Amino acid sequence: MLTLISDDWAAVWLTLKLASTTTAILMVIGTPIAWWLARTRSGFKGLVGAVVALPLVLPPTVLGFYLLIALGPHGPVGQITQALGLGVLPFTFPGLVVASVFYSLPFVVQPLQQAFEAIGARPLEVAATLRASPWDAFFSVALPLARPGFITAAILGFAHTVGEFGVVLMIGGNIPGQTRVVSVQIYDHVEALEYAQAHLLAGGMLLFSFLALFALYTLNARPPKA
Repeated sequence: MLTLISDDWAAVWLTLKLASTTTAILMVIGTPIAWWLARTRSGFKGLVGAVVALPLVLPPTVLGFYLLIALGPHGPVGQITQALGLGVLPFTFPGLVVASVFYSLPFVVQPLQQAFEAIGARPLEVAATLRASPWDAFFSVALPLARPGFITAAILGFAHTVGEFGVVLMIGGNIPGQTRVVSVQIYDHVEALEYAQAHLLAGGMLLFSFLALFALYTLNARPPKA
């Protein structure tokens, strides 16, 4: 029994670590992508937007399979990581992070893109007339006005990563303490007919998901400050 509890806590800690790392990376790389999608008139906008949104419609196992091929020893990314002395990423925590970034990308980029589009061009034009550089206008005008979008993106990115199953199982496998996250741990409990432990973890996931969405809707329902 103590071993089961220890394994459950290890899975919870690993899941939180994965979600935190993934969300931080997504906020860094997702912001410029969302800004470009919101502002560009390039003919490539539709193509980039479709690539970003692909995980929304693609089965997780399909995405996980192709990532496994790409990151594996014979894949293009795997050959690069091996040449750099980093080994291969599948069945490691860094591999889980890479897979999670791809899988949760639209849940961060799309709220940010919508927030940037809602700002419109007028505030940035006013900043330009005050001799603000594009960088100054972005950091002093766009980012503060897009704050609700950043909150939404962070919450959705974190919560979506916590709930992953197919992609993390394909890329990370089921290694205790290294790649076994909560969703995989629940699956293991069900397979072993350990329904009490499965109920405990599943109930925790349900509560977490509800609180994340409740926080999101509550924050978005607040009127903007004058």
